[in-house]
Amino acid sequence: MSSLLLKGGRVIDPDNDHDAVADLLIADGKIVGLNTEASGDVEVVDCAGQVVCPGLIDLHVHLREPGQSAKETIATGTTAATAGGFTTVVCMPNTSPTIDSPSTVALIQDKIEREAVVNVYITGAITIGIAGEELAPIGSLKQAGVVAITDDGHCVQNNELMRRALEYAKMFDLPAMDHCQDYSIVTDGVMHEGYWSTLLGLKGWPASGEDLIVARNIELAELTGTHIHCQHISSGKSVELIRQAKKRGVPISGEACIHHIVLTDTAIGGSEHFWAKDGRDLQPDDHRPEWPVYHTNFKMNPPLRCAENRQAVIDGVCDGTLEILASDHAPHADHEKDVEFDYAPFGITGLETELPLALMQLHHSGKLPLPEIIAKYTINPAKLLKLNKGTLSPGADADVTVIDPDAEWVYDANADASKSSNSPFDGWRLRGRAVMTLVGGRNVSHSVAVSA
Repeated sequence: MSSLLLKGGRVIDPDNDHDAVADLLIADGKIVGLNTEASGDVEVVDCAGQVVCPGLIDLHVHLREPGQSAKETIATGTTAATAGGFTTVVCMPNTSPTIDSPSTVALIQDKIEREAVVNVYITGAITIGIAGEELAPIGSLKQAGVVAITDDGHCVQNNELMRRALEYAKMFDLPAMDHCQDYSIVTDGVMHEGYWSTLLGLKGWPASGEDLIVARNIELAELTGTHIHCQHISSGKSVELIRQAKKRGVPISGEACIHHIVLTDTAIGGSEHFWAKDGRDLQPDDHRPEWPVYHTNFKMNPPLRCAENRQAVIDGVCDGTLEILASDHAPHADHEKDVEFDYAPFGITGLETELPLALMQLHHSGKLPLPEIIAKYTINPAKLLKLNKGTLSPGADADVTVIDPDAEWVYDANADASKSSNSPFDGWRLRGRAVMTLVGGRNVSHSVAVSA
């Protein structure tokens, strides 16, 4: 393989505390170093005005295989990842069958080797069938290659069972990732419980349904010493619970998904209400897409919450309480979403839009320095899952993302690489995008979906 020189970009490598204009040399699929003299056959790419950083990592992605390939496949999902600038994704276990046995892990690993265009790591289920009743063989799953355990999409309700799962996870040096939802209080809620659920006549999903499980997880993490990572935090009280627990040294962490720091429950009332109330700071006035009331692409779990909760999540991201950003990329077929709001599945796609939305909401707004945003997509998730990724250190795999932080474009959900188009950001004018995605030094870039 010939050498590749990424020349003149702003190299941001949070792992090595580097942020300066430099040349990055890659050879034989590995990082050689910064401002290193190249010899032999060298391909030079001018990166002036662009950001060069470690390949982005999304630790919360649903690739839907096996069993749900009408929604997404490993091939299409990882291609969407390249368009978004992601060189590594971590897939969730709520497939069909669920990833609760070594044989299913082996099946997916074989599929990854044949079809994935980025690095894919696998999580295993906490319980058999993610049903919350019987522990999965956690030791065997670790031996098969999973990097964490989670029942994502579901939440273990039995506290004693969760405690035993955590004790096994600690024994096998696996972090536990938890979808925080207390079924007894959430019941059949479909959107955030508050003003808009009352106005729209939809069943409410109270924020306390998240807070109760986050509090439970803090207690169990303290009891067992096992690291628990709380997924897709949406409640301001949950942010504060995690903040205070971390100050006490509890092995707890949390992530924020981009839709929870961009949107609020006002969006379910239609574009007219959202742009008038909550969307005024998000886009130029010359391009504001319209959508109707009850649009099911704004239905996700946990749900979009009120402005106060959104601000608390943003504050948690900015002060480091929530160390990781992710998409919770959850593709669904059009016919599944094209039903009444109550009956539509939860979830949206996100791999192609999360980076520009993060840049818009956090970087361009001045809320968070760019290196800290990059850290939440690189070294922070790599450390949580103990992955040898997220760095530009010499000798590391040459997984690199090149970003134009100022590129303006309009996202077209119907033209993206994912098999599904259930994105609430269809037609949005975005600012910032990945322009090159390298995996092991190989350019795997796929053009992001842009409307005319």
